[in-house]
Amino acid sequence: MTELQKKKSGIDRFLSVIERIGNALPHPATLFAGFALLVIILSWVASQFDMAVTHPGTGETVTPFNLLSTEGLHMILTRMVTNFTGFAPLGTVLVSLLGIGIAEGTGLIGAVLRLVVLASPKRLLTFVIVFAGVLSNTASEVGYVLLVPLAAVIFLAAGRHPLAGLAAAFAGVSGGYSANLLLGTIDPLLAGLSTEAAKIIDPNYAVNPAANYYFMFVSTFLIAGLGTWVTEKVVIPRLGEYTGDEKPESIDRLNAQEKRGILYAGIAVLLMVAFILGGLIPEGGYLRDPETDEILHSPFMSGIVAFIFILAGVAGIAYGVGAKTIKNDSDVMRGMAKSMETLGSYIVLVFFAAQFVAYFNWTNLGLILAINGAEVLKTMGLSGIPLMIMFILVAATINMVMGSASAKWAIMAPVFIPMFMLLGYTPEFTQVAYRIGDSVTNIISPMMSYFALIVAFIQRYDKKAGIGTVISTMLPYSITFLIGWVILFIIWILLELPIGPGAELYMPK
Repeated sequence: MTELQKKKSGIDRFLSVIERIGNALPHPATLFAGFALLVIILSWVASQFDMAVTHPGTGETVTPFNLLSTEGLHMILTRMVTNFTGFAPLGTVLVSLLGIGIAEGTGLIGAVLRLVVLASPKRLLTFVIVFAGVLSNTASEVGYVLLVPLAAVIFLAAGRHPLAGLAAAFAGVSGGYSANLLLGTIDPLLAGLSTEAAKIIDPNYAVNPAANYYFMFVSTFLIAGLGTWVTEKVVIPRLGEYTGDEKPESIDRLNAQEKRGILYAGIAVLLMVAFILGGLIPEGGYLRDPETDEILHSPFMSGIVAFIFILAGVAGIAYGVGAKTIKNDSDVMRGMAKSMETLGSYIVLVFFAAQFVAYFNWTNLGLILAINGAEVLKTMGLSGIPLMIMFILVAATINMVMGSASAKWAIMAPVFIPMFMLLGYTPEFTQVAYRIGDSVTNIISPMMSYFALIVAFIQRYDKKAGIGTVISTMLPYSITFLIGWVILFIIWILLELPIGPGAELYMPK
């Protein structure tokens, strides 16, 4: 047995353990229902032991609230609906996806991806594929179902190993999930969860969906560069020459109608951008705060989700008219409806997550845990860079057994955001550290939603491939992304750069 075979066997054994553990976990919605029930029980236990703490900011005594009391029972029954409908991430995700559904349904997103990849010089092919993968995660699953298999076809047509192209695209789409030049559905979703958690300490605190934009913008080029390096220097040499049965396919370029659609969409986007700039650039602009004339706390920043919906919708409709993929308003509505069809399980998940978050806030357990946790961290002497690196590693580890970014953050945010706020770190700073950890292990986590799909794509070119093949191919990306992102993160901390509009690293003193 060769050394490579031994390594693969070791990976397979390790993955078998992870897979068994993952399969033993119940559905995420069931987990949240269980967590909600656990919070109710813990609230009673905490109240029996009088686990009171002193708030370091106000000096007030914080006591646990017993949900098994008569008042607690009334709250559970009367606020169940409003817990659900008032849950911050729900509306933002639904509205954003309605607009993106139009762009996807008319074919705009697929056409843009093909245009970007096919128009690239061969020497930049790998970089463009990774870069396009990062950008595609704005539209959620489009990168997985369209770009990943397309990249394999493109590489094969270029005379290179198709699995190298597949790996490069997968690394961009999933490993670079938190990097982008544009705001996507994940930004308002995580911001909503962070806002809910921050309110445990400051009821008036709000995390803007664009709070991590500066860091994510720079990260896009970092991930694209690192992904290209790993593909060219590690993955391609390891894979060697392709000797499989698949033959190169011709990749259709955009036809005349699709090109016209892209032109129409481009004009629509330029008009929308002109409208936005016209409301932001001049003093007293119609998108600035009418009282303070600020941009940071303006209707534009508060309405980011609305602009995502409008921009994606208008561009999608313009493309559909030009490419003749829509004939009437019913076609537009079908695209929006199709995007909603995939959200059934998400809505079920949100219902139970909303109850859990509400119960957690009512009981004061999050605040008590945050104050005690902050005291423990202080006694350990951890702060700054070591503290945040440890948090990144915790998020990356949890991601191996729980795939949903929002589900994990719904659990982690109410604990870590208040804790780090009390240590002087902003929720935006904590959120960006979480996003790094959550992204880097996506490509090696069997719990990632599209992991099985990636295995199926790989088996088209290697009939004997399995989970171990995916892990051994993607592990170099995961390690490299983690190291590169942590270095960028450290540089950001040392320079004390803002991570987004109005989002500093430290709480105001």
